[in-house]
Amino acid sequence: MEERSVALDGPAGAGKSTLARRAAKHFNLIYVDTGALYRCVGLYALRNKVASKDVAGVVKLLPEIKIEMMYDDDRVLRIFLNGEDVTEDIRLPETSGYASDVSAMPPVRAFLLSMQKEMAAKYDVIMDGRDIGTVILPNAGLKIFLTADARIRAKRRYLELYEKNVETTFEKVMFEMAERDKNDSEREAAPLKVADGAIVLDTTDLSLDESFSAICELIAGRLRL
Repeated sequence: MEERSVALDGPAGAGKSTLARRAAKHFNLIYVDTGALYRCVGLYALRNKVASKDVAGVVKLLPEIKIEMMYDDDRVLRIFLNGEDVTEDIRLPETSGYASDVSAMPPVRAFLLSMQKEMAAKYDVIMDGRDIGTVILPNAGLKIFLTADARIRAKRRYLELYEKNVETTFEKVMFEMAERDKNDSEREAAPLKVADGAIVLDTTDLSLDESFSAICELIAGRLRL
């Protein structure tokens, strides 16, 4: 049976989080940022000086990790790791690299799977990530695969970091994004791919508002909202 939910997948920098958060507010859905969950695990490993590809070391940390998502008074989603607001820290470049590596670890995916499925069972959600339509919500009422040209995605991510006063270069962001794409698509555990029945939406030539309108049209049409 199809769930009253939206699965939004795609590569890094495609705009998934921004569009999913905005669509959730528009349709009064619960937004679940699954990438933030993996980023929290990556951040915790980074802070504890465990190598990003040290499976045994990362798995040993999992029982110590408690992740919470809460909306503040302005309806902005805040991410808490063991009681600390890490909403900004999990978006830093070094955390992104760790998130990509730990997300390829089956024990980490299993650790977070039940949390994600429980949210979807309890609420009408829009969930974004890399394996939502293929693994987390295979019965989602609507599956969207959001993509864009790699240079466009890198430019968007670079501008996002620039606005947050993070020192980096476009070339560095482009390189890191290429590495992330490779890791996400080639990993053995739930690789990034277009889910069965998913609608592919290429936003290369679309503005943010145009992309948002396209997603809203798909959601309204499929879920009758």
